[in-house]
Amino acid sequence: MCVLKFKCAMLGMAVSISIWPGNPAFAQTYPQRPVRFIVPVSAGGATDILTRTLAQRLTATWGQQVLVDNRPGGGSNVGFEAAAQAPADGHTLLMAQPAFTVNVSLYRKLAYDPLKDFSTVTLTASGANVLVIHPSVPVTTLKEFIALAKSKPGQLNYASSGNGSSGHLSGQLFKTIAGVDITHIPYKGASTSITDLIGGHVDMAIVSLSSVTAHLQSRRLRALVITSARRSALMPDLPTFAEAGLKGIEISGWYGVVVPAGTSKDIIGRLHSDITRVLAQPDVVRTLAAAGLETMPPNSPEEFTAHLRTEIAKWAKVVKASGARAD
Repeated sequence: MCVLKFKCAMLGMAVSISIWPGNPAFAQTYPQRPVRFIVPVSAGGATDILTRTLAQRLTATWGQQVLVDNRPGGGSNVGFEAAAQAPADGHTLLMAQPAFTVNVSLYRKLAYDPLKDFSTVTLTASGANVLVIHPSVPVTTLKEFIALAKSKPGQLNYASSGNGSSGHLSGQLFKTIAGVDITHIPYKGASTSITDLIGGHVDMAIVSLSSVTAHLQSRRLRALVITSARRSALMPDLPTFAEAGLKGIEISGWYGVVVPAGTSKDIIGRLHSDITRVLAQPDVVRTLAAAGLETMPPNSPEEFTAHLRTEIAKWAKVVKASGARAD
């Protein structure tokens, strides 16, 4: 989902390494034991790959094991709740992602508040999404797809991994801004929705680029636009929504490190410094790019918090318009 535009992106990753000078004695003693890095989804996806890449490098930096703890379930709420309940001592980290801001509106009751129960460290990476169609749909551009949808109200459909999922709400946002009537078809997971899209049982989906790259290369699917604010290095010829003539839609997967509220500024400063340094390493950039991820420009905890507030407000409107509920 949409990601902050940082004015100082060209200053380089090094500019944010010394935001908090911290206490020299503290810098030598933290962390004092293994660190748990919670991933709120199953192993194998982009969130997990990113977290494991950081964990490996931080282990080498600190001389303490950083243990990845996958806690899937409840639309990521299981992992979020586990992190919120952990001691605020810097030894539990959470890799937050879009559900962190969407679930506030999607669920009537949550056992955590993303703003009150957590402190931000830094946004780490973003992942591009794409609007893809089955090749049998007789269009090659977004403008043509919108015209086709308007000529056949309610007859075209789009797949998602379930009610309230990123694909569902992204489709709802597209419908609202484009002024089209297309039918939502929810599935029980991303893989089954993509399988049915490839099979021609549904017409369209908005999914992560990394999940369909091979299908685009084999021409079993056709991409019309990339949903991020700028083009992706992975598919530089694919236009953004704005470039294709539809403004107001910027949807990218984002990933950022947060810690339980009450964690000291010294610890947050150390985390920010070390994570920023890891993300600047060329081989880390290459590893993440292979997984469809781009490292984020330097950003402060305050900028990350502002991003969370923007995302919460944005998706609250979309959830309300869609009528989606997950409980």
